[in-house]
Amino acid sequence: MSEEDLEIDTDDLSRRMDGAMSSLRTEFASLRTGRASASMLEPINVEAYGQRTPINQVGTVNVPEPRMVTINVWDKSMVGAVEKAIRESGLGINPQLNGTIIMLPIPELNEERRRELTRVAAQYAENARVAVRNVRRDGMDQVKKAKAAGMSEDDQKLWESEVQELTDDFIKSVDSALENKQAEIMQV
Repeated sequence: MSEEDLEIDTDDLSRRMDGAMSSLRTEFASLRTGRASASMLEPINVEAYGQRTPINQVGTVNVPEPRMVTINVWDKSMVGAVEKAIRESGLGINPQLNGTIIMLPIPELNEERRRELTRVAAQYAENARVAVRNVRRDGMDQVKKAKAAGMSEDDQKLWESEVQELTDDFIKSVDSALENKQAEIMQV
């Protein structure tokens, strides 16, 4: 067995854990806080020209003021579909039409809704932690296979601690992102 077969690809593990963080950031962006944000529309797709299309591909999304998002729909025939997609998205926003411009006034969040959103954020964070731990398990499995293939005990401990350290760093990042998001949601 060659020396390379006994190496653990920590770059791959790191990239996969980073994917979990990236996914978490996208999910957090879709959570509506009291402030307007163009990213809150990212998860919404519109039935356009026979396929599901992100809103930012059928119009220009702007945030002209802290409590308003506007979408300037390029194709007049798509305005109804975009409005319908927003209404059905579960964002809890009531679109207002003005020609080809759809205005989304962001209402103030009440205390109960804020608490509910912090619970949703916590669930997203837990899903990210689980994804990171799954990557950790794969890394530890790689270490076990390498040990079976002749890796020394010292190298095994070294690689296990490296995989664990990587995992701990990503879990800390998830916790920190959750803390920031919950603070943002609870901010009045």
